[in-house]
Amino acid sequence: MFTGILIDKDDSGYRATLQQISEEQLPEGNVTVRVAYSTLNLKDGLAITGSSPVVRKFPMVPGIDLAGTIEVSGHPDFKVGDQVLLNGWGVGEGHWGGLAQKARLNGDWLIPLPKAFTAAQAMAIGTAGYTAMLCILALEHNGVTPDQGEVLVTGANGGVGSFAIALLKKLGYTVVASTGRVSEHEYLKRLGASEIIDRATLSAPGKPLAKERWAAVIDSVGSHTLANACASTKANGTVAACGLAQGMDFPASVAPFILRGVTLAGINSVTQPKAKRIEAWNRLATDLDFALLPLISHEIALSEAIDAAPRLLAGQLRGRVVVDVNR
Repeated sequence: MFTGILIDKDDSGYRATLQQISEEQLPEGNVTVRVAYSTLNLKDGLAITGSSPVVRKFPMVPGIDLAGTIEVSGHPDFKVGDQVLLNGWGVGEGHWGGLAQKARLNGDWLIPLPKAFTAAQAMAIGTAGYTAMLCILALEHNGVTPDQGEVLVTGANGGVGSFAIALLKKLGYTVVASTGRVSEHEYLKRLGASEIIDRATLSAPGKPLAKERWAAVIDSVGSHTLANACASTKANGTVAACGLAQGMDFPASVAPFILRGVTLAGINSVTQPKAKRIEAWNRLATDLDFALLPLISHEIALSEAIDAAPRLLAGQLRGRVVVDVNR
């Protein structure tokens, strides 16, 4: 038996409870991981509260990230005792995830835990930091360099935004952060933002083209914010889109793309091939200032995760929430 959060839905309603789970209940997979740490992401908050139909089958253990040790392996790339991590692949939505002390998984979804990280540090970074790194790789692939001008980061107080600012700053870029939280300006400055703008300047309906300002953009907001970011990106700039905090819609025109040659790069963190995942995590090992992790993240116990989920959705928790599943 092991402890985990189990979400169920039946005639009595939708509920997430912390309970004892039998190993016989684990889903199919060719590796079993003794989980050390997981995280609480937006998807996990939605899954635990039931406020959005994230969970696709029941019962379900949430948790889209995990780091731990291989306990049983039928996969050629991993042996018992290997340290591994996982992001995405529908885990926590369609396959039992990391908010439990054990997980049975498809070994193809795992990558080795880089030696630069402890399991706790890897989860402090998690899907958010990994996604931010994928965005930066997309900017670099399109030739964006620090000398070309300012890079806008929207949703700056969230996990992706926080890591994007820290990574861009260390790589030499000038970062402008967009946020609606005046109280967090000092936090964003400490991460590396040179200027902070009110998200209201981007979140309302705008013009098809605006004055050119951004060499590049990392956007986790979508909707009007993404449309306005594209409209004010410089000629031949790149906008990396990875989220939809404001909405899934994209009320824009083709003008920035056909008149200025702007590239809109979609970032899919869920099903990236293993080589790309390893590349991103190796870059995180060299390009992230680990001293910022305590500023960006904080740790809670598995027993606190259910109560923390609605607070996460309400925007009351800054940055990353790391979950120690063994307490």
